[in-house]
Amino acid sequence: MRITKRTNIAIRVLMFCGSNEGRLVTKSEVAKRCNASENHLAQVINQLGQLGYLHTQRGRNGGIQLGRAMSEIQIGDVFRELESNVPIAECFADVDNTCPLIDACRLKAAIAGAAEAFYAHLDGITLDELVCGNDQLIELMAPVKCSA
Repeated sequence: MRITKRTNIAIRVLMFCGSNEGRLVTKSEVAKRCNASENHLAQVINQLGQLGYLHTQRGRNGGIQLGRAMSEIQIGDVFRELESNVPIAECFADVDNTCPLIDACRLKAAIAGAAEAFYAHLDGITLDELVCGNDQLIELMAPVKCSA
């Protein structure tokens, strides 16, 4: 199973916000630490905000922070919500499905079961499990210190 770039970036954003809990972070901070373009980040941040994972604040002193506690963010839910519009294989697509085997193929059911097992495994993982106690991640996600 291949994860989209959007979902990969979304998890990075959530981990960055979790690592910097208690303060608003800026899109440019996230872009630098998570190796993502600000334009792509803007789309992901907007979607995460609409889904309630992030709280966004506009303006001069604006930024983003988690919209709920890390223990309430199940990684499986994030993946499902962000990946739901991406067909896992051609036979899952409503449009552009040209497979001639669709009516007789049993592979679609097998793939669907495997995908659900993947999501079910991620359902048992919360954002706090990815962030809390992960000193190496916290160090990587720390604010950039300016030299005097």
